[in-house]
Amino acid sequence: MGYKFNFAETDSLFCNILEKYDVYAPKRFPKQGRYSDTDITRYSQIKSINEIEFNQKTDYSAKEVLTPVNETLFYFTENEFKESSAPKKPILLFARPCDINAIEIQSKIYEENGEFSDIYYSRIKNNLKFVLMDCNGGDDTCFCTSMGSNVTDNWSIAIKQLENDYLLSIKDPEFEPYFQNCEKVDFLPNFVEQNKVSLTIKEIPNKEVLNELKHHHFWSEYDKRCISCGACTICCPTCTCFTTKDIIYSENQKVGERKRIFASCQIEGFDTMAGQKEIRNKASERMRYKILHKFHDYKERFKTKHMCVGCGRCIHRCPEAISIISTIDKMNDAIDEIINKNIQE
Repeated sequence: MGYKFNFAETDSLFCNILEKYDVYAPKRFPKQGRYSDTDITRYSQIKSINEIEFNQKTDYSAKEVLTPVNETLFYFTENEFKESSAPKKPILLFARPCDINAIEIQSKIYEENGEFSDIYYSRIKNNLKFVLMDCNGGDDTCFCTSMGSNVTDNWSIAIKQLENDYLLSIKDPEFEPYFQNCEKVDFLPNFVEQNKVSLTIKEIPNKEVLNELKHHHFWSEYDKRCISCGACTICCPTCTCFTTKDIIYSENQKVGERKRIFASCQIEGFDTMAGQKEIRNKASERMRYKILHKFHDYKERFKTKHMCVGCGRCIHRCPEAISIISTIDKMNDAIDEIINKNIQE
């Protein structure tokens, strides 16, 4: 069922939802951006629909709602530990198709990667419902249509902002009573069919080509360009790297809390092992690891789509203007080169 209501009605309509749900959505934070007098847009808890930023892609992704940048896992004393409390309310999350698909990708990693499931992730994910936000195709870094992440049916409510009104489509019967007095209209969400840019990904046909690709010379250019800041992975909606840290409360080293904190495979030292051995000690090696993980390994592991959803945030956030689109184009050329060489031999 579809509904229409004007801006003046929004808070009164959503106040009952806010009693039951914690609502998260894209929100603009003035003068907190990367540069002086610039804003930043990121996912945050809201108390009014008027706080939602409908027109601009967020600088950071919706993964911060399910896996906060800094999250307490449990508290400990000398003799016992106590798991941190789960959210008291279920979550209603306003998100565009690419971010909804990204959460589904993350869910495979946290919940379907072997016999263990991450309880801290699952307790939020299992109490999460989506409000699908209308998307106009994004900007000149978006390539969601190339990745198949421009469409989703995983939503309870769909919403579109007009000049003075909102259009709403309800798929989950739970939400019908909240809007039953609104004007009824025919509305179903539309999905982006074409972006300003596109990406073609060549499949790596076998392990022989994969091993040669790992040592191809084109990766070496990133030793000069990439500064290993990790900005691309922190804003990425599908990256899941984290580290843990124990916070000690006092001189008693056995009392404190353990936190899970965002980390990045692109930062020097992330993969340091016992004995201080670092597996990937060059920027080019870390870049190769990230790209092949997103555009080969994940798909091989889960037999599904690639890990990237084409949101383009990594291009926006990179201080060295490294484009993942250009990187994949270069990898495609390298794959062709290796295959042709092997045929000739």
